[in-house]
Amino acid sequence: MAEASIYTTRLPLEPRNELASGWWGIIALIVTEGALFALLEFSYYYVFSQSTAPWPPDGPLPLKIALPNTFVLILSSVAVFAAERACRRGNLAAVTARLLIGIVLGLAFVGLQVMEWMNKPFNPTSHTFGSLYYLITGFHMAHVVVGLMMLIAVMIWSHRGYYDAGKHLQVTTTSYYWHFVDAVWVTVFFAFYLWPILV
Repeated sequence: MAEASIYTTRLPLEPRNELASGWWGIIALIVTEGALFALLEFSYYYVFSQSTAPWPPDGPLPLKIALPNTFVLILSSVAVFAAERACRRGNLAAVTARLLIGIVLGLAFVGLQVMEWMNKPFNPTSHTFGSLYYLITGFHMAHVVVGLMMLIAVMIWSHRGYYDAGKHLQVTTTSYYWHFVDAVWVTVFFAFYLWPILV
């Protein structure tokens, strides 16, 4: 009974084929969450089309925080994309550094979005626009927080050397989720900040 248990410093084995259960799982998650966001935004556009009152009731939303914040989130997606590319090349030091940049930018987005919420002249109960605004942006924020937790976990695992050029499924699927979250924000930003100005 010299060896009662085996300890390892690596993650459980994953299939070498990228189209594994984890890959399909994240794709299914993105599709279902994408459908949910599509329905929420459809509700927004439908209510807008039926409204006879000014939309938004308090006038167009200012862009001074939301526009820079959009670029912050897009830059975070670029950093995560670069991290995933570096992982495919086996450059784990670059993976960790680039994921850290993506996480910092994601946290900056969260902070700026909270500031944006606090500066609004309305709240979720003020009117229908306010309800939809806080519902959809709040739901998106929940996805950002989940994405940040995923990025932090993957960054720690990368720092510990759990990945290599042939083993990077978690990095790839996490990057897919983060890009999805960023793409959703672009549609939310367009709906609430640009659409009322354009129509």
